[in-house]
Amino acid sequence: MSEEESRTATGVLPEMKRRGEPIAMLTCYDFPTAVLQDASQVDVILVGDSVGINILGYESPQQVTMEDMLHHTRAVSRGVRNAILLADLPYRSYETDAQAVVNARQLADAGADMVKLEGAGEVAGRIGAITADGIPVVGHVGHLPQTWKGNRHVYGDRADEAARVLAGALALEAAGASAVVLECVPEQVAGVVSRALRIPTIGIGSGRRCDGQVLVAPDLLGLNDFSFRYSKRYAELGGTIRNAFARYVTDVKEKRYPAEEHRYRIRNEELRKFKALAEE
Repeated sequence: MSEEESRTATGVLPEMKRRGEPIAMLTCYDFPTAVLQDASQVDVILVGDSVGINILGYESPQQVTMEDMLHHTRAVSRGVRNAILLADLPYRSYETDAQAVVNARQLADAGADMVKLEGAGEVAGRIGAITADGIPVVGHVGHLPQTWKGNRHVYGDRADEAARVLAGALALEAAGASAVVLECVPEQVAGVVSRALRIPTIGIGSGRRCDGQVLVAPDLLGLNDFSFRYSKRYAELGGTIRNAFARYVTDVKEKRYPAEEHRYRIRNEELRKFKALAEE
């Protein structure tokens, strides 16, 4: 990522907030999906550590490695031409300022325009170090999948938690973040936070008062059997894909595929020569 591209990524999202233009973000983990998302004029494409559960079959985002993130960031970057490409720093990849800079640089070299990390004041130093290296950063407060424990997904529905969300978001802005993801924060709290910040808030499960929204693409497409309160399904591709696979298997078993139109041919003269060679 060049210095000019870095400045552009840093400025675009706050400028969209200033204009009152909602920011549309989607997760992405592979090249063909990146091509389709980029053509849909999505503003930000996120290579999230949700790749672990949605693509790699992991049970937790804590299992996602830097190698996983680099592999998928490279794949997605090959399909992105216009959108901002944001990539997650995975669990335990930014425990010190030096480690955070090294790993953020790797993601930038893999094609990311910006990187995202979870936490509030405790990661302010990491944000300062990464931005000092010329890489824009997006923060993430509220529900934190990398360190979440227990059964409560909502964070901020208690006054002390809501105050921590606000203080954390302000700390991230002060540290140099270009935007903040608010995950599973009550809508009213997200509204207060959004008004308090100069940088945009990107909500997931945080209601209508954020400056933008992000959804996990497999949830949006209906590829997962599970669903969340905040998710909206725009397609039911899971059933469509299963049906297509089942029809293919049936056609093969009943010898309907391949058919006449699916074959390649050889000229009779070449076929005779081949048969002669085969007999030898």
